[in-house]
Amino acid sequence: MPFVFKKLEIPGLILIEPKVFKDERGFFLETYKYSEFFSAGIKEHFIQDNHSKSKRGVLRGLHFQKNPKAQAKVVGCIRGEIFDVVVDIREGSPFYGKWVGTILSDENKKQLYTPIGFAHGFCVLSEEAEIIYKCSRDYSPENERGIIWNDPCLNIDWPFNNPMVSEKDSKNPLLKEVDNNFVYEK
Repeated sequence: MPFVFKKLEIPGLILIEPKVFKDERGFFLETYKYSEFFSAGIKEHFIQDNHSKSKRGVLRGLHFQKNPKAQAKVVGCIRGEIFDVVVDIREGSPFYGKWVGTILSDENKKQLYTPIGFAHGFCVLSEEAEIIYKCSRDYSPENERGIIWNDPCLNIDWPFNNPMVSEKDSKNPLLKEVDNNFVYEK
């Protein structure tokens, strides 16, 4: 099996570690294989890939798209290192408002699967970082939403006190005020 799938503290979140084949020439790994992901419980068909580059101290997030254009994501860092965070925003969830953070980097080559019903953000730890992520739906500006990165109710332990945040992200509302239509289903 080319991947190890590790379920995280909040059900539905999965850390993906690919098998890396290294030799004197470099390395090879599979970043995605539908049959393996499906067997691990990741059943979405991913239809859009995104690639971003940011410098040290940049924080992007916390982002999501609401229904009917909600997105599941698989996020990885192909250059540098990021602190990647996901927050459960499903009303009625026993984990509502709880977050999980993990280090993704070009060294560890791990990816994080985030299902629908979660907000996502990251902060760059290295001088620069390049992030790639798969999405299960097209980008939809009219359904795009965000939560302020420093919401005191979330109490996320970000690695920087004063990160660089876009003007748009700096105006995001608190979780309790956000336009969110996700409902927890057992």
